[in-house]
Amino acid sequence: MDIVRAEYVQPMTYKKLINNALNGMVGDLDPHSAYMSPEQFKEMQDEMGGQFGGLGLQIQSDAKHLRIVSPIDGTPAAKAGLKPGEVILDVDGKSVADMNVDQAVKKMRGKPGTKVTLTLLDPKTGKTRTVTLTRQIIHVQVVRAALYGPVAYIRISEFGDHVAKEVRKAWEKLQEDAQKKHVHIIGLVLDVRSDPGGKLDQVIAVCRDFIKQGEIVSIRGRHPENNQHWEAKGRDITHGLPIVVLTNAGSASASEILAGAIKDHHRGLIMGQRTFGKGSVQTIIPIADQGALRLTTARYYTPSGQSIQGHGITPDIPVAESADDDSFYTYHESDLAHVLSNVGSKKAAAEVATLPPAARTIPKEPPKGWPAYDPTNPKTDFQLQQALHLLHAETNTPEPRVEVTSATLTPHKEGVPASKAAPAKVPAKPAPAQHAVP
Repeated sequence: MDIVRAEYVQPMTYKKLINNALNGMVGDLDPHSAYMSPEQFKEMQDEMGGQFGGLGLQIQSDAKHLRIVSPIDGTPAAKAGLKPGEVILDVDGKSVADMNVDQAVKKMRGKPGTKVTLTLLDPKTGKTRTVTLTRQIIHVQVVRAALYGPVAYIRISEFGDHVAKEVRKAWEKLQEDAQKKHVHIIGLVLDVRSDPGGKLDQVIAVCRDFIKQGEIVSIRGRHPENNQHWEAKGRDITHGLPIVVLTNAGSASASEILAGAIKDHHRGLIMGQRTFGKGSVQTIIPIADQGALRLTTARYYTPSGQSIQGHGITPDIPVAESADDDSFYTYHESDLAHVLSNVGSKKAAAEVATLPPAARTIPKEPPKGWPAYDPTNPKTDFQLQQALHLLHAETNTPEPRVEVTSATLTPHKEGVPASKAAPAKVPAKPAPAQHAVP
């Protein structure tokens, strides 16, 4: 290092040399291991805490492109209709071809109220478009809830700090709203579409609120003595109500742990699209005065012993988001450079087609003329509407004209893993009542 510092063509600090050495050491191990400078480490902590400045956009780099993983609910990126899988070509007219993720994030962030223009490529059509967004302070409301008639709906946009507590608060509020309206809740939709993941402890806690017994998830690393598994705690806050989990290609990591546990325990049905396929666990290792390492230390496995690394969770009921969805191109973990291999996974048992009768009538894509998706109008959300239809049909409940009652929650401002048997059946009767972010 002294030779480089002394002989390089221009002056070089020890700090920059150390940073470059750390970047080179871990940057090509897999898509998720990285060195974070002190500034980047602080930004990551802010993101997980639920508040930061920018556009509200989850992005990741593969071998050739800078791609959108998912927009965050309620942010400029979501409001502008940015979609998972789109490729960012330019930021304010400057190509990102030679930028890494951190450089691109830095360019997209800025003073709230200022504008930034992105040039985006749709890889399915080859068409480009230009979108101008206004930066703002991003307050991530990680949990949202609503009553759709007698069906409860909980949306988890990211498994950040205190999410499990927010989910329990949402369920309590939904019960209160239902009681006031003299409505008997018949089922629950858990929506983790475009949820990029988050903290392992939080998704385990959420799973323990819906799965009464059995294993939730296990992690296995290089050293067997460090392997761990987590069990349910004998609690189900819904008392056995039928559950439908909505997923898409943007559902990654922690959201895949939730979907995998629900599926393996036959606790509910997975509806939507195959998930992203991130089956690895990262440990954050702070380095004194030098930021931190984000290092992949284990793979996680669903209760049936399946690793979803590179494969994802396959839905019990495939339903496209729109009629022009191209499932052959959807962006997944397996498309990334230096992707981690899938090892140690048990061979999946052949699945027997035992879906409930109503599930067989669910269309795989919207009919011609279905309205364009409008995030402010749930009636345009085709996947959600199919989940509601299924829960009504399987509980023999007539479908009323839907009245939507949002369960008001305080925005979160504090402050990351296939089934061996048949797909789960929805009970016929309810029982008594980590990516970079610009």
